[in-house]
Amino acid sequence: MNIIYIDDDATNRALLRDMLAVEGLAVAEAADARTGIKMIDEGDFDLIFMDLRMPDMNGLTAIRQLRSGVSRGAHIPIIVVTADPSEGVKQMCRTAGADDFLDKPISMDRLFDIVSSTRAARKSPGAR
Repeated sequence: MNIIYIDDDATNRALLRDMLAVEGLAVAEAADARTGIKMIDEGDFDLIFMDLRMPDMNGLTAIRQLRSGVSRGAHIPIIVVTADPSEGVKQMCRTAGADDFLDKPISMDRLFDIVSSTRAARKSPGAR
């Protein structure tokens, strides 16, 4: 399973990387949204974790760009990783095209639930 985490905070990226490594999963990392979008367009990812608050291009703008259909990321599940789990923020993310949310601090159980459901969806008939 190919996973990418886009977050400007190196500590957050390392934490998610280490959590996923427990299950033998590797994660590609991008320190900004523009780099992440480029990596997605050039790669073959199954799952995107996206921070919302980043300089230059924020997560909402990146999600909208990925969902515009121009990018290879148009159909990849996007999970917003956020410290603000308010319903208002979640609604903005859903409207932009986010699929789900992972609240900070990250729960390993929740993280692996998301990974497992993504794997199951990819194996189901009609998956890309």
